[in-house]
Amino acid sequence: MAQVKSDIEIEKIRNSSLLVGKTIAEVARHMRPGISTIELDKVAETFIRDHGALPAFKGYHSYPNTLCISINEVVVHGIPGKRELVDGDLVSIDCGTIIDGYYGDSAFSFGVGEIAEEVLKLMERTKESLYRGISAAMAGKRIGDIGFEVQSYVEEFGYSVVRDLVGHGLGTSLHEKPEVPNYGKRGSGSKLEEGMVICIEPMINLGGRTVVQERDGWTIRTSDLKPSAHFEHAIAIGRERADILSSFNEIEQVSNGNIHIIR
Repeated sequence: MAQVKSDIEIEKIRNSSLLVGKTIAEVARHMRPGISTIELDKVAETFIRDHGALPAFKGYHSYPNTLCISINEVVVHGIPGKRELVDGDLVSIDCGTIIDGYYGDSAFSFGVGEIAEEVLKLMERTKESLYRGISAAMAGKRIGDIGFEVQSYVEEFGYSVVRDLVGHGLGTSLHEKPEVPNYGKRGSGSKLEEGMVICIEPMINLGGRTVVQERDGWTIRTSDLKPSAHFEHAIAIGRERADILSSFNEIEQVSNGNIHIIR
């Protein structure tokens, strides 16, 4: 069963999730064509540890790094390495932290240099779909209401919702119940209760919805090799509306001529 969190627990999750946003902003300051993804990963790990926290992803089911860095056709779980960013890349940065035993989790997608118009629109609309999903996340609604808002919006533009990967609960574990699909029917699924903490994370493809897992056991890419965008917030279910625990504010304030940030 999904856990209802106390006010104290929610504040601990908020504290951890806010650090995630600050970490992604620090990574964004270093993003440019020519930088390797492992260099960005090192920036994130140093920043997290310097703030007295632990990288939540590193060592999780033996995952080797601090960030998931997913480029272009990679949907999620891209492993940092020698690959260098190039002009035109769509880059998703997914990050997690642990403070005082509580997890934070959030993700943001960027464009590097000159980005194709269709990719910019994909990022803009994926981010908008996140907030539409959040608008349905309140006590008395159901999980399917969130997915319906995301799916119905992005499918208007001919995009596809990844079905194999979903959002999740968050707390003293990185992935708790309930699962939070980015597709669904109004009024379906488990009921949302005040105090539940979940992550909503639309993963939206420019092409078809099917995905493939690479041989490394982590990297998930689109089957048709078309781009995918990813945005994620951690939220607490409230009586009348969601309380967004993570933040994009620091990310959106970064001034870096090498990247395009959807504001």
